[in-house]
Amino acid sequence: METKMLPVGIEDFEEMRTDNFYYVDKTSFISTLLRNRGKANLFTRPRRFGKTLNMSMLQTFFEIGRDNKDLFAGLDIAQEQVLCEEHMNKYPVIFLTLKSVEGETFADAMQLLAFQVASECKRLSFLEKSLQINEKDLKIFDALMEQEATQDKLNTALKTLCVMLEAHYNKKAVLLIDEYDVPLDKAFHNGYYDKMISFMRIFLGEALKTNRSLAFAVITGCLRISRESIFTGLNTLRISSITDSDHDEHFGFTDIEVRKMLADYNLSSAYNDMREWYNGYRFGDANVYCPWDIINHVAKLKNNPNIRPKCYWNNTSSNSMVKRFIDKADDTTRSEIEDLIAGKSVTKVIRETLTYGELDKNINNLWSMLFLTGYVTRTQDPVGLQSEPINLIIPNLEIREIFIEKIRDWFEEKLDDARIQEELQRLYRAFLEADCDTIEEILHNQLRATISYFDNYENYYHGFLTGLLIGGAWSIKSNQESGSGRSDLLLTASDGSTGIVIEVKHAKKPEDIPVMCEAALNQIDKKRYKDAFLASRVKQIRVYGITFWQKSCGVVAAPAIDAC
Repeated sequence: METKMLPVGIEDFEEMRTDNFYYVDKTSFISTLLRNRGKANLFTRPRRFGKTLNMSMLQTFFEIGRDNKDLFAGLDIAQEQVLCEEHMNKYPVIFLTLKSVEGETFADAMQLLAFQVASECKRLSFLEKSLQINEKDLKIFDALMEQEATQDKLNTALKTLCVMLEAHYNKKAVLLIDEYDVPLDKAFHNGYYDKMISFMRIFLGEALKTNRSLAFAVITGCLRISRESIFTGLNTLRISSITDSDHDEHFGFTDIEVRKMLADYNLSSAYNDMREWYNGYRFGDANVYCPWDIINHVAKLKNNPNIRPKCYWNNTSSNSMVKRFIDKADDTTRSEIEDLIAGKSVTKVIRETLTYGELDKNINNLWSMLFLTGYVTRTQDPVGLQSEPINLIIPNLEIREIFIEKIRDWFEEKLDDARIQEELQRLYRAFLEADCDTIEEILHNQLRATISYFDNYENYYHGFLTGLLIGGAWSIKSNQESGSGRSDLLLTASDGSTGIVIEVKHAKKPEDIPVMCEAALNQIDKKRYKDAFLASRVKQIRVYGITFWQKSCGVVAAPAIDAC
């Protein structure tokens, strides 16, 4: 039997079925949704677990004007004849994906969002010729399609489209919003979160709360943002998260589905490796695999049955969140990470409902983020209340490798940063106390770690020293006019107690270092660089001559000068 193509990177249901890609049947999601839906339905799952494909499937099933019975032939939903007769291709549909709305500024993000709205308007461009739509709404529609709409019109774009579709078809619309939290995630990390949350509160609120033209909405995302921050007043929101069992097998592949796929490609011998590397995620009452991993690895195995499993899961959207977690972590957290890598569990209270602003307030909130984004999962113990602790583990070998190669390395980077900061604090104190031996020691260490012999010139050393001293407990000025010349560096302690003058020299050979240091002190004195502090409130002035040669240096200080 000829095997089908594997849908690597395919997220369009119609394309998958039309072009005969291998499809793992998730159409029972449709019947479960219809029987249990609310007015607005939010599904939160980690990245790469099939949310976008399921949303495309919903669009294909519900959208009016299609005849898609052939696309669903032989699938589970086709057995639900009464349900299909009542709902298949019976609703106007709006499908908006926000996964690309990730601008570095609020203006950039709004431009990207306007582009997504415009793209959906172009897909629905038949509305321009509808005789059932009033002139005012048609003008708004044209502005949205040309990305010329005002902020107010963009705020209400989804509601406007629902109203227009109902007017045209005399049927309430289905609204599908994929990856709703990506704009919030990017806004949080790029510093415009307050603006984005204010926009999304209106954008989604207008579409979901006061919209009489809405049949129902389905929304997907990775994190469950609190009702208070974005879904204020939306009392009809029905939420299905990774701890709920009503849709536990609709996102991700079950063990039976993975076994069948491997058998279909004559790769059953790879099952044990696949289970150890890609299984272990606990959604509701089900253990599931990450579909992205399975599809990618089966595609590799087709060409080389002996290839070993590797890491395909790249949850880039949450990498910055993980780094925030590590920045907040202490020695206890580091020990817990090592326990997880060793196969042990850690016990934590998990909050499924968060605001981004709360993430940094408590390390447990960041543990919750690791749980919701798939870096850790719960054991098979029963799920308790939100106030009760649960046992967390690394789900599989793939995520364990991520912990080892990325998270542990990030911890080491953090420790290295801490050591560097401690070293720089010693350097700052040494300058205030005229401890030349310590200054030389630290500068030698930094030179050995950073400088190339090709950087052996005075301006480089000037910049090197400036870079080390910036951020210390003082203000710093470089090449500032002072006395009858320009001093290399002038430092003023933050408490105003001490002013420091530094002259930097470059020696042509190592034996010249002491002579050049004295020449630097003489230059400071001759050109009266210390005069810059005489009119200030500093109590004392310290002057330094520092001479560099390749990865060596010498430091000489003159006696402190009483400036009072």
